[in-house]
Amino acid sequence: MNVLHHGLLGALSIVLAIGAPATAQAQAYPTKQVRFILPFPPGGPTDMLGRALAQKLSELMAHPVVADNRPGAGGNLGLELASKAPADGYTVVLSSPLVSISPSLYSKLNYDPARDLAPVSLVAFIQNVIIVHPSVPAKTLRELIDISRRNPGKLNFGSGGVGTTSHLAAALLLSLAKLNMVHIPYKGTGLALTAMVGGEIDMLVMAVPAAAAQIQAGKVRPLAVLASKRQAVLPNVPTAKEAGVDNYEVPIWYGILTASGTPRDIVNRLNIEIGRALASADLRERFTTAGIEPHADTPEQFAAFIKSETVRYAQVIKDAGIKPQ
Repeated sequence: MNVLHHGLLGALSIVLAIGAPATAQAQAYPTKQVRFILPFPPGGPTDMLGRALAQKLSELMAHPVVADNRPGAGGNLGLELASKAPADGYTVVLSSPLVSISPSLYSKLNYDPARDLAPVSLVAFIQNVIIVHPSVPAKTLRELIDISRRNPGKLNFGSGGVGTTSHLAAALLLSLAKLNMVHIPYKGTGLALTAMVGGEIDMLVMAVPAAAAQIQAGKVRPLAVLASKRQAVLPNVPTAKEAGVDNYEVPIWYGILTASGTPRDIVNRLNIEIGRALASADLRERFTTAGIEPHADTPEQFAAFIKSETVRYAQVIKDAGIKPQ
């Protein structure tokens, strides 16, 4: 009995010793600044959301969380940098659906989203809106479809880059309505919007919060939001379904990931802090006013969500006939 008792105690102390550094690690984390990679240029929704979140997390964690814009390779550069960073929780990345889109879109990626990145938490949903330049005579989504059908290849659409949600959401419309438009990719939807205001592009699908100011200024015309319900920021803009196009809901979601192999308790600590940030009254108000819907979940829920979105986007890419690059 005594031998067994001693054996158990010995085993227990080994388990505790193994567990101790990890727990101490999480309690101590963070002890220095956290780098928060934003994979798109300033001015777009990733930047807007990421900077607000970084500011709130800095307050809550009592260490700076520094937003670092790293655009390039359609957003994949930022995800790759995070995947190759040390697995210590001091580098995190804010991903859009990119993490679910890239595996079907690129024949060769320098990282494997499923293997090299650890999901931490979903943070928000943002709805998309279809906008056109005022020179396009369409006042409704049906009119745009009719004009485009009568003039195949004459209209163009911009995007934040090949394979971004802004590209795939437009490609999905082309596939649903059997349209032929020319794609003009930019390095981010902020730049595409500037190009539209300058008259370079006819149509663009982009995040409601990022487009709202130009819509309200009359610089661009909104035709439909790609959501199940109208948006408070744009109450007079119908949903795609109300505008006569079914099965056309394409939200942009955002979530935080870190390098695979990051200790579980650090991932959990990050998850808790993100949850606290999203529950804080000032950030919630700032987001909802801007048309951003905060949404926290667990690392497991986010991992399952990424998986299901990867399947969905593989189908959209196949249906739209987009060839892997």
